[in-house]
Amino acid sequence: MNSIKQHVYDYMISVGLSDSTAKNLNIFLFLFALLVIIFIIDFIIRKLLIQAFVQFSKQTKSNFDDLLIANKVPRNIAHIIPFLIALEFIPDIFEDFYDFEIIVEKGLIVFSLVLILWMVRSILNTIEDYLKTLPRFKDKPIDSYIQVFMIFAWLGAFLSSIAIITGIPFIKFLTGLGAISAVVLLIFKDTILGFVASIQVAINDMVRIGDWITFEKYGADGNVEEINLATVKVQNFDKTITTIPTYALISDSFKNWRGMTSSDGRRIKRALFIKQDGVKYLTQDKIEELKKIQLISDYLDTRQEDIHAFNASNNINKELLLNGRNLTNLGVFRKYIDTYLHNHSAINKDMIIMARQLAPTTQGIPLEIYAFSSDKRWENYEYIMSDIFDHLIAALPYFDLEIFELPSHGSFNV
Repeated sequence: MNSIKQHVYDYMISVGLSDSTAKNLNIFLFLFALLVIIFIIDFIIRKLLIQAFVQFSKQTKSNFDDLLIANKVPRNIAHIIPFLIALEFIPDIFEDFYDFEIIVEKGLIVFSLVLILWMVRSILNTIEDYLKTLPRFKDKPIDSYIQVFMIFAWLGAFLSSIAIITGIPFIKFLTGLGAISAVVLLIFKDTILGFVASIQVAINDMVRIGDWITFEKYGADGNVEEINLATVKVQNFDKTITTIPTYALISDSFKNWRGMTSSDGRRIKRALFIKQDGVKYLTQDKIEELKKIQLISDYLDTRQEDIHAFNASNNINKELLLNGRNLTNLGVFRKYIDTYLHNHSAINKDMIIMARQLAPTTQGIPLEIYAFSSDKRWENYEYIMSDIFDHLIAALPYFDLEIFELPSHGSFNV
C-alpha cells in the first residue's frame, strides 16, 4: 500500500500540486477508498452471513437460530471483518500524520467496545427470547438480569472509552472515580434498588409474569405483563397499563392472587344481614309449611323427632314455646343455605362449605356464606356468586326473615 501511496503522491507533485496539498489529498483519497471498500465488504459479508444463518435455521428444529436472526446477531458479527481491515490499514493511511493516526486508532478501539456490546446485547436478547419459550422460565424476570448486566457492561465500556481517549491507565482511572462514587450511587439509586428487588422477587418467588396482583397504592389490579429492572408492568382489567417500581414489591404490601388461581376453587365470602326482630321460634304450623321445601324436608322430619323425644323425656312444658328445645326460623334458614350450597353444581364439594352466623351488629345479624366456586374465571365467578345470593334473598320471606336496610326517604311519614 505504501508504494501505491507513493506513486499517487508523485503523480500529484508532477501535476504541480504543493507538498502539503498532495499529502492531504492523498490521505483523503485513500481514506475515501478504504471507506468504500469497507462498506462493500461489510455489505457482502452481512448478506452472505445472514443467508447462511437462514439456510441453517431451515434445517434445524430448534427456533434458537431463528431468534439469532431476529435479534440481528449475524448482522453484528458481520461488522468484525470490516473493522479488522480498517484497523490494519489506518496506520498506513495516516503514516505521515501521527497525531491523526492516534486519534483515529483510539476512535476505532472505542468503536470496537461498542461493537462488542452490540453483539453481546443481541446474543443476550436471543437467549432471553428463547428462555421465554420454555415453560420453566416463561414467568421469570429474565429482563431484569439482562438489563443489570448491560448497564454494568455499558458503564464499563464508557469508563474504558474515557480511559482510552485520555490515555490514563484504566486502574488509575477507576481509582480517581472514588471521589465521585457518592454521585454515581445517587444517579444509579433506582437501578440499584431495582436490581436488589429483582433478585429478592425471583428468589422468594413473589411475582411471576402472568400473575394477577392487586396493588392499591399504585391503582394496579390486573395481570403482570413484564418485570424488568426499573418497573413492573401490569395490565389492569379495564385494559389500562399501570407501571410499578420494582423495589415497591418488597417495600410495600400487595396482593398476589396466584394462590387462588392455582387452587381448586375461588372463595365466596359474603354475608346477608338479617333483621334481628324477625328471628323467632317456629310453631308446629310453620314447621309443616316449611316441610314443603324439598331441600330441608328430611332435615325437619329428623330434627323434629329428636326435639320431641328430648322434650318428652325431660317432661318439658311446651305450653310456653320458649321451654325446652325448639327450631328457629334463622337456624332452619342457615341449614337451608348449607344444603343449597352442597347441592349447587358450581360449588366445589371438596373444599369448605359453610353458612355461619357472625356476631350481631347494629346493621343486623350477619349470616355469612363461605364456599368455593369450581370455576375461577372472574366473569363466571361473579355470575355464580350473584346467582346464589339472588336465590337466597328471594328465599328469605319463606322463613319470615328480612334483609336489614337503612331507611330511605320514602320510609318516613310526612
